[in-house]
Amino acid sequence: MQRRTSEDQLKAWMVRGLDGDAAAQNALLTALLPMLRSFFARRLRGAADDVEDLVQETLIAIHTRRASYDRDRPFAAWAYAVARYKMIDHFRRMKQTVPFEDLAEILVAEGYQEAASARLDVDALLEGVSPKQAEAIRRTKIDGQSVAEAAEAQGISEADVKVSVHRGLKALAARLKGK
Repeated sequence: MQRRTSEDQLKAWMVRGLDGDAAAQNALLTALLPMLRSFFARRLRGAADDVEDLVQETLIAIHTRRASYDRDRPFAAWAYAVARYKMIDHFRRMKQTVPFEDLAEILVAEGYQEAASARLDVDALLEGVSPKQAEAIRRTKIDGQSVAEAAEAQGISEADVKVSVHRGLKALAARLKGK
């Protein structure tokens, strides 16, 4: 099973792509393929050709409209918004109507609103600990990396990751309790 690419990684590729890094732009578009296929497949139920067409249209739109992306906002929310507009255009072209009861399900994008809001809350919360602790917590507790993966990515020992997570969580708990 392929692990879903994290918001941080997608955003990093997008920002680097905006700065002219073609390899990062290619990595971003490649990582978006399974996400968009899943998004459209659930909403178009069985129309494989339409799914692939919409995936390609969305990738093109993301690429051509990348300058409209706000670097201070979550990337996935922006990308799913582009996908939703492409799907709505598809329904219009096909003169396809959707029962009113199904409309909310079709237009909601993978819980992106809740995820974006939660992401902002987590970012604000992690501002209360050291950058090293915040990074260790984010990698192990949010992104699901192992201690070894987080240590390698951060260039520190596994013991340092464990200590950073422990101390960071302890500091966050104390802060939440008002101490």
